[in-house]
Formats: sequence, structure tokens, C-alpha cells
Amino acid sequence: MDSVVYLGGLVVLFLLWVKVKGLEYVIIHQRWIFVCLFLLPLSVIFDIYYYLRAWVIFNMCSAPKLHDQRVRDIQRQVLEWKKEGSKTYMCTGRPGWLTVSLRVGKYKKTHKNIMINLMDILEVDTKRQVVRVEPLANMGQVTALLNSIGWTLPVLPELDDLTVGGLVMGTGIESSSHIYGLFQHICVAYELVLADGSLVRCTAEENSELFYAVPWSCGTLGFLVAAEIRIIPARRYVRLRYEPVSGLEKICQKFSSESANKKNQFVEGLVYSRDQAVIMTGVMTEEAESDKINSIGHYYKPWFYKHVESYLRANRSGVEYIPLRHYYHRHTRSIFWELQDIIPFGNHPAFRYLFGWMVPPKISLLKLTQGETIRKLYEQHHVVQDMLVPMKHLEQSISAFHNDINVYPLWLCPFVLPSQPGMVHPKGNEDELYVDIGAYGEPSSKQFEAQASMRQLEKFVREVHGFQMLYADVYMNREEFWEMFDGSLYQKLREQLNCKEAFPEVYDKICKSARH
Repeated sequence: MDSVVYLGGLVVLFLLWVKVKGLEYVIIHQRWIFVCLFLLPLSVIFDIYYYLRAWVIFNMCSAPKLHDQRVRDIQRQVLEWKKEGSKTYMCTGRPGWLTVSLRVGKYKKTHKNIMINLMDILEVDTKRQVVRVEPLANMGQVTALLNSIGWTLPVLPELDDLTVGGLVMGTGIESSSHIYGLFQHICVAYELVLADGSLVRCTAEENSELFYAVPWSCGTLGFLVAAEIRIIPARRYVRLRYEPVSGLEKICQKFSSESANKKNQFVEGLVYSRDQAVIMTGVMTEEAESDKINSIGHYYKPWFYKHVESYLRANRSGVEYIPLRHYYHRHTRSIFWELQDIIPFGNHPAFRYLFGWMVPPKISLLKLTQGETIRKLYEQHHVVQDMLVPMKHLEQSISAFHNDINVYPLWLCPFVLPSQPGMVHPKGNEDELYVDIGAYGEPSSKQFEAQASMRQLEKFVREVHGFQMLYADVYMNREEFWEMFDGSLYQKLREQLNCKEAFPEVYDKICKSARH
């Protein structure tokens, strides 16, 4: 009883302190309090609900039947929009704060919201080696199910909450992409409801132009209602080798050679300063040396990027065996290294053992509660960007990141970019090896000014025929945007499918002025 009274007293004192200081002050300057007390418990409840729901629906085999009904409902909504005179553009009715992007689209308030309640795994066909999923199914759901029956996706983007729809309409990448390409390149079919309400299936052979135009289109050609994605046999572990490297030239040479080596099933680099990095290479395996197994995904384990840094500090290489699903979501608990800015003591052993099982907070809930003041502060003092550049320009690119924003660690992830139609392809007619450079954190550059610095970096990326991931802040004007991306097939399909009255152009959905 005494302990209950004591806790009650603490709660009352806390609420009084919040009242005196103001809720906005607490959320901005002591955000970890709000995150730990409210967002972490809410995130746990969200996860439990969605995992239980997915398991029940899939195992009761009700998903396909429900899917057909829900698709017909989407078609009905589109036809109603046409009947009402097509007065505004259409967009999905999913709230903007639920997306993984750190920004919320303003267009949700002005466009016709089409409700799309499609979040299930429909079928796993091991004979065809394909999984059929709805657009709101996320990577956490997919790995939990596929790994349990001995399968996996060839490219499985890192964060649990990334959805299939977001990865198809935007893009996705993982450390296996040097073999398989981006997420779009492991997709074999898309099903869409178009602007006229019709349901269309497209593949590389059937409606092929639409198939190649869908990726990176951000929902401006139609509503994705299902995707078929390749699957491959899974193994229990990833044998991961850590190799510290010093010197920018050596880092780039090592990373490039390991990325070109197809014997490596996984390649990743973490750059901790301009001339210090750890390059990781891995292969899937059924067997493991028992004294080298590291279940890095357990809640009480150190955050992965900190664990990797220990090899750099000790200046030693090493080998570990990481359970496959733990490897796939190795950066999830710390949201790469973003969580250190939200919960500065989050990697402390005491916090990990007591509260680590609730980490990470949902990115969607962080967005919902951040307020306009925090949004503006984040824009001016925080960078979240992924730039895709040719591997041959890696050294030059790291130098550009260092000079323009100076954020570390940098994430390096190689991928092969096939010579295929669409918005993103190599400059020549042959496949080319690219690298995703991810920068997440507070810039250390004294000259950093959000708009000017990012425009300078975007200009560099265009000059080397690179691409910017569209979930992030895009400061380019329309002309610069279409200089970076090939809009020829996209614009052709917009004309053919009568999209210009139904959906905004992709630039108008992702440019800085369209988001807050």
C-alpha cells in the first residue's frame, strides 16, 4: 500500500511540474520522459495487436476472402469519386502520421481520402517461391511468418514498421541488395485499382510498362492492393565478419571489392568518421560455433551500431553467428542510431535490462506527438537522408557528405541497379553497382543550414547520376527533380491511364512544400 501511495505522489508531482513548465516545453526539452512514460507502452500495445491479428487471420485462411471484399470496396469509393465529378485528387486514407517518413503530407487534408484496409499476408506459395501480400503488411509481420516456415525475402528492409506498399511505391534496400537489387526488383507482380475503378494486374510480361512505372511513383498511378514478392529458403544464422578499416581510400576500396563479391550474401558498412569504418560481410548458414552466437536482437543486448563500434575501438576483426531474424532487424531497436537523440541513456545496461523490451517507440507515434515546434527544430538541426550514388563515386560522395553536413555514423549499403525502364536506372545500358549512403542525426558542420546545405548535396547527387530516397526532405525544384529522375515512362502512363485528374504528380506529393 505504501508503495502505491509513493508512486501516486510521484505521478502527482510530475503532473504539477508539467503544468508549471508547459507540455510543449517538456516534449521538446525532456522528450525522453514523454517517450518512456507514454509512447513506449503504447508502442507495445500496437505491436501485440497487429501481430495477433495477422497470425489469427492468416491461420484461419480468411485473408483471401476478406481481400476480395475490401478491393471491391476500394473500387466502389473510386467510382463514387468519379460520380461526384472528380473534384479533387485522390489519395489513400491512411493518416500521414502512420507512415515511416518523418514528415506528414499536407495533401491528406485537401484530397479525397480512399480508405484502404489491407494489411494481411494472403498466401505463401513455396512451389512458385512467391508470397502474396497486401500493401499495409509490414516487414515485422512478413519476417515473423516467413522465417517460421523456413523462408525469407531476398531483400528485407531493416525497420519492422516499413510496409510493402511504402517499399513498392517508394523504395527499399538491405545488405543483400548487391545481389538482388532494390525491393522493387524482387517483386514479380502488382495489383492496382486505377483511376477509372478497374482492377489491373501487371508483371514484367503483362502490362509491363505499368509494372516498371509503379516503383517510386508514390501512389500517383493507382492504388496498390496486392503484391507478389519472391521468397528464398532461409537458414538459421548469418555468419557475420566485422573488419575495421582506416583511411578513406582503403574504406572505399574494401567496401567496393566486398560488394562486388557475390559470395557475400550480405555487405554493409558503418562509417564512424571520415577515415574510420567497419565493413561487415555475411552468409547464411545452418550451423554455428556455439561460443560465437550473438542474439543481437534481444532487448537487453547493446544497440547494434554500438556493438559494431567496439570492433573499431579495439582495432580487431571478428566473426559472429547472428540468428537470421535478429540480423534482419539489427538496427530496429535503436532506429539505426536515431534513438540516442531521443533517449540519450537508452543504451545503458540498466535501461536495456529494465525497459529495453519496450524499445523502439513507434515512429508514427513520435510523429503524432512531436508538434510544429519540434518539426521546425528537427528540420533545422537534424538530417535524415538516403542518397543512392554509383559505387565508383563513393569516395567523392563521402567527402561531399562530410563537407556539407558532417553527420556520423554513415550507413553504407551496396545494391545493383538493373538497366530497366522506370524512374530509376543507370546512365548506361548495363547494370551498375550503386551504394546507399544513409545520414541520420545532428549535423556537426558549422556551416550547416538545412535548405542551402541539402540543396548543395542534392546538386552533387544529380551530377554523379545518383538518386535521393523520396521519404526524406526534398528541396529540389520540379526541373531539378526531373533532371535526377527519368519521367518519360511515368508521364506516358499518367496520360494513358487518365491519372492527371485523379492523382497529383509525384513531385507535388514529395516536395518540401507538400509536407510539414
